[in-house]
Amino acid sequence: MTHTTQPNRRIHEGRNVKRFREMLGIKQDALAADLGHDWNQQRVSLLEQKETIELDVLQRIATVLHLPVEAFQNFDEEQAISVISSTFNDNSAVVYNNPVFNPIEKIMELFERLLASEKEKTDLMKEILEKIK
Repeated sequence: MTHTTQPNRRIHEGRNVKRFREMLGIKQDALAADLGHDWNQQRVSLLEQKETIELDVLQRIATVLHLPVEAFQNFDEEQAISVISSTFNDNSAVVYNNPVFNPIEKIMELFERLLASEKEKTDLMKEILEKIK
């Protein structure tokens, strides 16, 4: 079964932002908070509907999500499925039972990033409250 790629196929950058955000377990409002005071959940939702996103915005999102900008610009789900499908169909897939990373370390790394993010939000809220007083 051969898949042909469409030469003029466009990557939907907004959909890719949504995919990676969801894979990381981050809600739209949390991403908005990390992007800055001029962002909110609705703006993130609208952004995820855009086929093309301005480079400076993609760079901000990439920084917040700790991903390369190219992840949003180049990820094509159909191509990925095609590659995976052809890999399994030609029996060339090799499965390793010994991962090269420690899953506990990855979980701790993600937890530490989440904790740091929450601390930043708490500190920001404290600053805002101090200015109000």
